[in-house]
Amino acid sequence: MKTLKEMITEARQVVPEESPEQVQRRIKSREPLAVIDVRDPDEYRDGHIEGSTNISRGFLEFRVAGAVADPTTPVVLYCQTGLRSVLAAKVLKELGYQNVINLGGGYQKWAQSGLPTVRDMPLTADQIQRYSRHFLLNQVGEKGQRRLLRSKVLLIGAGGLGSATAFYLAAAGVGTLGVMDGDVVDITNLQRQILHTTADIGKPKVESATRTLKALNPDVNIIPLATRITVDNVMDIIKDYDLIVDGSDNFETRYLMNDACYLAGKTNIHGSIFQFEGMATVFAPNEGPCYRCLYPTPPPPGLVPS
Repeated sequence: MKTLKEMITEARQVVPEESPEQVQRRIKSREPLAVIDVRDPDEYRDGHIEGSTNISRGFLEFRVAGAVADPTTPVVLYCQTGLRSVLAAKVLKELGYQNVINLGGGYQKWAQSGLPTVRDMPLTADQIQRYSRHFLLNQVGEKGQRRLLRSKVLLIGAGGLGSATAFYLAAAGVGTLGVMDGDVVDITNLQRQILHTTADIGKPKVESATRTLKALNPDVNIIPLATRITVDNVMDIIKDYDLIVDGSDNFETRYLMNDACYLAGKTNIHGSIFQFEGMATVFAPNEGPCYRCLYPTPPPPGLVPS
């Protein structure tokens, strides 16, 4: 009869192992990949790799097909230290999964390497009711809602585009919304900028935006930024956000946000409107063109109305 040490040695001979940094690069590349946490549910709740699926070791053979239907899909397994998962990975190879990888050092080494981890907090009764319709959607579900609650989005502009975007993101439960706008509310704004009211005329837009969004959804942490984005502050401001939404109304800001997001590796959601026409574009670094790729130089001043 084999000892545990012999079984682990044998498994390591057939299962390739990758470091946390290598696995992180796989995740960031957005290649087809399944990451499975084989620890017990209580361990998973205490902290896990974002996007991973929890199938505890005792149920792996019975449930893996539900998480990974195609046996050619690369699968990364991990446990606390990498020992349970290497044994589990060997079993998956025996079941016909062709590309199974063990995370060397497991979750412990991942966390020690300073890579991002997630800890699920229990949803309150109010949150369960508020987001109940999301739970019914396969594209969101409870896991997606928890991710929304952890997300941080920066909105550039609290005007026509920014107002509608911020309102719906807050309603959806995005956990942190940074709202940047250096302007005050004008009466001409009110026919379209739904974050502000008549009583807000002359006041900073970020004040009325914060009040409206908090009234809509107290869950959301609103960070008001009553300033304009500049070359001096842009990198420091965007660094803590997952996603940038550019609803600015001038080309200087659009090119600045494009360049900063490209350098920081941040996805930039760009929108612009004129009368009854509009466009929205997702600029994801290293996954397609950027704003400057499509429009190498801004138009001459005064040619395009704001």
